[in-house]
Amino acid sequence: MFDVVIAGCGPTGAMLAAELRLHGVRVLVLERETAPKSFVRIVGLHIRSLELMAMRGLLERMLQHGRQRPAGGFFAAINKPAPKGLDSAHAYLLGIRQPVIERLLEEQAIELGAQVRRGCAVAGFEQDDEGVTVELADGEQLRSRYLVGCDGGRSTVRKLLGVGFPGEPSRTDTLMGEMKVGVPQEEIAAKVTEISETHQRFWLRPFGEGVYSVVVPAAGVSDRREPPTLEDFKQQLRTIAGTDFGVHSPRWLSRFGDATRLAERYRVGRVLLAGDAAHIHPPIGGQGLNLGVQDAFNLGWKLAAQIRGWAPETLLDTYQAERHPVAEDVLDNTRAQMELLSTEPGPQAVRRLLTELMDFDEVNRHLIEKIAAIGIRYDFGAGPDLLGRRLRDIDVKQGRLYGLLHRGRGLLLDRTERLTVGGWSDRVDYLADPTAALDVPCVLLRPDGHVAWIGDDQQDLDDHLSRWFGEPAN
Repeated sequence: MFDVVIAGCGPTGAMLAAELRLHGVRVLVLERETAPKSFVRIVGLHIRSLELMAMRGLLERMLQHGRQRPAGGFFAAINKPAPKGLDSAHAYLLGIRQPVIERLLEEQAIELGAQVRRGCAVAGFEQDDEGVTVELADGEQLRSRYLVGCDGGRSTVRKLLGVGFPGEPSRTDTLMGEMKVGVPQEEIAAKVTEISETHQRFWLRPFGEGVYSVVVPAAGVSDRREPPTLEDFKQQLRTIAGTDFGVHSPRWLSRFGDATRLAERYRVGRVLLAGDAAHIHPPIGGQGLNLGVQDAFNLGWKLAAQIRGWAPETLLDTYQAERHPVAEDVLDNTRAQMELLSTEPGPQAVRRLLTELMDFDEVNRHLIEKIAAIGIRYDFGAGPDLLGRRLRDIDVKQGRLYGLLHRGRGLLLDRTERLTVGGWSDRVDYLADPTAALDVPCVLLRPDGHVAWIGDDQQDLDDHLSRWFGEPAN
């Protein structure tokens, strides 16, 4: 019997498996595909995801395989630089190939002891008070205490669970791919600058080595039920730009719509949803993969606490309470961005106005923090603004703060040197550091780096330790 079966070994499923294994949870990951994806798609890890990788000691591995670029120009592809002084030690975007992310996260999960079985698809399940019986497509049955669907936008787990997936169907299709070009970069840049004045769903962005990300409207090309071809891209480029730029040697080609949907519930009994199984939206702003990885980071330690027997009664319910509103906000900002890409006069007028407003630092900063997910504040009740927010990777006497979170445990950072974690020391680490770069006396961090308590009173601290980490050990 497993503690958790995870359907899907994409970034969300692999991240969740690794998080669970930090706490000794017995994990099996089932992946429908027999081999990792063959196409090479470059995606961006935003600031918050980079911080999470740093918290688990994965960032250096990621940096070896990616390219850093400024954290600006994301919102509706409005070309504004990142504001200065973003509140992060990792204030950049990391362009990295998606298969590399998936491989590194899967390797991390396996190194920590997770089992991964490929060529296995969930065909059905039944849950009871003690666990979940999972049936595979070949008829094999597995028994687990919990099942988590990380199996994408067409999630089998979500459908079998009967959870509603309301939202809007796709209205506008767009072609996206990566390919080489046959003309000088200067010629491309000049043409893109000229056309982007009126066509926002059109761009060619260099990724190095002569490879470009190409985005063009899909209207008028082949049947949407069929995969797009290089000729489809050439046709649309010629229609809009008057040239196909000599595109050739595609790495991958895809078509995406602007369907936007959010699961009504993230949990029904012992079955949970995360990543694209819980929410889908257009890729504008590059938030999808990041949102899923952040779901896994939020869920992992809570589900592990439930399995290990120390979770407070309502802890697992905070997964939906915290992450569902975050997904709602992402869906809303992608809806807004897609409207701003329209060539209609009204949306274009709003786009020009927003472009002007983004010259104000406060506006630009707000939108960047929204896309990069560093503006999130969970509702932990009344308190200072820092309460419920993630704490940046500050300097501490042992190095960097995030280096102390590699084990996925809580952390009390005590500048008074008077407090203790007492009977919670099996779940929460302690660091006395009067020199830590904080303007508050002490903070209690959850395993996901969010500030769960601020103060200097031991009794108040004990109450909050119980709230998040259960009863103290005897």
